[in-house]
Amino acid sequence: MSQQQSLFDLTGKRALVTGAGRGIGLALAEGLASAGAQIVLNGRAAGRLEAARGQIEGADLLVFDVTDHDAARREIDRYEAERGAIDIVVNNAGIQHRARLDQFPQDAFQSVLQTNIASVFNVSQAAARHMIARGRGKIISIASVASLLARPTVAPYTASKGAVSNLTKGMAADWARLGLQCNAIAPGYFETEMNEALSSDPAFTEWLFARTPAGRWGRVEELIGACIFLASDASSFVNGQTIYVDGGMTATV
Repeated sequence: MSQQQSLFDLTGKRALVTGAGRGIGLALAEGLASAGAQIVLNGRAAGRLEAARGQIEGADLLVFDVTDHDAARREIDRYEAERGAIDIVVNNAGIQHRARLDQFPQDAFQSVLQTNIASVFNVSQAAARHMIARGRGKIISIASVASLLARPTVAPYTASKGAVSNLTKGMAADWARLGLQCNAIAPGYFETEMNEALSSDPAFTEWLFARTPAGRWGRVEELIGACIFLASDASSFVNGQTIYVDGGMTATV
């Protein structure tokens, strides 16, 4: 292996991916595994995680609700004690709820915030305490083009993803000097189950193709390269950044 290739090698590293039962989370878990990482799949539905584990040889399961601060700390502490260090965290768990803001249900608002941003705090803090003790670690959070741009009916989602990008900056401010690299990936519009209502709408797809310089939907495997980069030694001096993987959407007017 060349020196350049070794920069991206994750052999001997262990990566915890939240919301890993399907979609972007599962794709990123598979991608990190292909770079040599041992994978820990997280989610609330054990059955879905079991199915996902069938696609990733040797993956571990860590079943807990990322919105539960105490559960996140308890399960991560237990895993570290019983199985070993978690070197990489990918905060991928997220939900969407669409409604005009003046009609947005309060419980849905709280659910979006808890799942999309409180979970990033819960899991990152629990893992960082161990990483800080070792003087190294990688935390990668999934933001969105909605970190910068708003559309009708998704204001709380936009608020939560903007918070992911800014919390990422705060993590870097506190933890970079302690050996951690904390960054975010902001996907554009990808064909996933969360976006099924949009991808099945011909009018939205037509708008998206016209609005995106690449002229198409993203494919989840196109997020893997950015994730491996941020998880590896190749990004050892990258901190507090949000990398937009969006076909050029946020670069144009």
